[in-house]
Amino acid sequence: MDNSKRIAQSYVTLTIGVIILGFSPIFIKLANAPGIITSFYRLSIGTLVLTVPFLYSKIKNKQKLPLRGVFIAVLAGICFASDMALWTTGIMFGNATLPTLTGNMAPLWVGISAIFIFHERQKKGFWMGLLLAFSGVSIIILKDILDPSGLFKGMIYGLFAGMFYAGYYLFTQPGRKYLNTISFLYISSLTTSIVLGIYALIFRQSFVGYPQQTWMFFILMGVMVQAGGWFLINFSQGYLPASMVAPTLLIQPVIAGIIEWFLPGGRLTFLHIIGAFIVIAGIYMVHYSRESNR
Repeated sequence: MDNSKRIAQSYVTLTIGVIILGFSPIFIKLANAPGIITSFYRLSIGTLVLTVPFLYSKIKNKQKLPLRGVFIAVLAGICFASDMALWTTGIMFGNATLPTLTGNMAPLWVGISAIFIFHERQKKGFWMGLLLAFSGVSIIILKDILDPSGLFKGMIYGLFAGMFYAGYYLFTQPGRKYLNTISFLYISSLTTSIVLGIYALIFRQSFVGYPQQTWMFFILMGVMVQAGGWFLINFSQGYLPASMVAPTLLIQPVIAGIIEWFLPGGRLTFLHIIGAFIVIAGIYMVHYSRESNR
C-alpha cells in the first residue's frame, strides 16, 4: 500500500476512533455503576483484548523492552488511572458531556506544566486560548454553580481529571521514544487497571453484584472503546501529524453532547452549548500555539 493510500486510511480510522470515543461517557452514564468500578472493567477488559497483539509484537520484534520505557509507561498508567477515576465519578454526579468537556482541557495543563518542566516560552495565542477556555467554563458554571443536581460538582471532578490526563500526555511523549505503540499502550493500560483496582479496594467499592445491563456496558467499553477506539487512534498517529490528531480528539465532548441531547433526562442548556464551543475554541488556540513553538 502506497503512502497516500495509507494516509487516507488513517483519516478514516481517526474519524471512526473519535466517534467511538464519543460514546464512552454515554456508556459510563448508562452503566450506572461507581465510576472507579466502570473504569476498572473498561481498562481490564481492554487490556485483556490487547494481550494477544502485544505478545505478537514482542515475539515478532524479538527485542527486550527498555526498562526506562517501561517505567515511564507505568507512570503514565498511574496518571491515567487517576484521570479515569475522577472523570467517570464526575459523570455519575452530573451528566456525560460537561465532565468530558472539562476533562479534555488537558492541553491547557500540559502547556502550563511545560513552562515549569521544559522551560518553554508560550506565545500570545496560548494565553489568549487559556483565557478563552476559562471564559467558556465560567459561562457553563454560571447557572449550575448552586445547582443541587450535581452538574457543578461533576465539572470540578472533570477539571481535576484533566490535570492527570495532562500528566499522561507528558509521560507519553518521552515514553514513545523507548516503546512502540502497542507496547506503551499495553503496559500503561495494565498499570491503570491495577491502580484502579487498588482505588476500588481503598474506597470499598464492590466488584460484583451489578445487573446484566451494567456488565454489557462494561464489556462494550472494554472491547469497543478501550481496545477498538484507542487502537484506531494510535494507528492514525503513526501516519498523521499530531497537529491533526490532537485537535480532532477534542470533538469527543461534542459527540457526547449530541448523543446525550437525544437521551431521556439530558440536561444540556443553550448556555452549556455556547460555553462548550468557547472552551473547545480556546483549547484549539492553545494547541496550535504550542505546535507553532516546535
